[in-house]
Amino acid sequence: MDFSPTELVGYLGSLFIIISLTRTSILHLRLIGMAGSATFLIYALLIEAYPIALVNVVIITVHLFFLRRLLSKKAEFFTSLELNKDSRYLQHFLDFHSTDINVHQPGFTFTPRDDQVRAFILRDTIPAGVFIGRTCSDDTIEVELDYVTPQYRDFKVADFLYSDRSELFADRGRRRIWTRPGSDVHIAYFTRLGFSPTTIQGGPALMADLDAVLGNGA
Repeated sequence: MDFSPTELVGYLGSLFIIISLTRTSILHLRLIGMAGSATFLIYALLIEAYPIALVNVVIITVHLFFLRRLLSKKAEFFTSLELNKDSRYLQHFLDFHSTDINVHQPGFTFTPRDDQVRAFILRDTIPAGVFIGRTCSDDTIEVELDYVTPQYRDFKVADFLYSDRSELFADRGRRRIWTRPGSDVHIAYFTRLGFSPTTIQGGPALMADLDAVLGNGA
């Protein structure tokens, strides 16, 4: 079956819209949805369907409005909330997101200990992510879990967490921070933060100077 170039534009717009509906990230949904509307706008102009073109102009404007709010650092408030090791809400959060956590950090299990740092990262008072780490005897902090819920994966949580604003690392007296590598996405995330491959306790790890990481995130 042969399609004209105009029909291909229409099908491409439909594909963008379908893909946007499968996204769990609000940012990705907005970006891909706007691409779909822009493509449909071109299609509507090509077939001279001006009411459809007008609708898509409105949809693009709505996407741009919410994207501006989503990407504006001043529009959101971040804070960290440290947790007790026996926090029932923390356990519920980890259980609820266990499948997704296992995708990024296979084999992770939460074992409460006194040497841990446990905190929710709140985004406008909503738990957008959780950090669990432990202070080690060799002057380091191990990141046991750094997890962000799918709808908030635009790196803003990381920018806050690994900065002096989170107040999670300043008083720990440690100089380096490291983690065991997980999925490819997990490795890429920590590489973007400035972590480098190394070997710890006979196994692969990613490590960074804590002061350097905090400086980049400030």
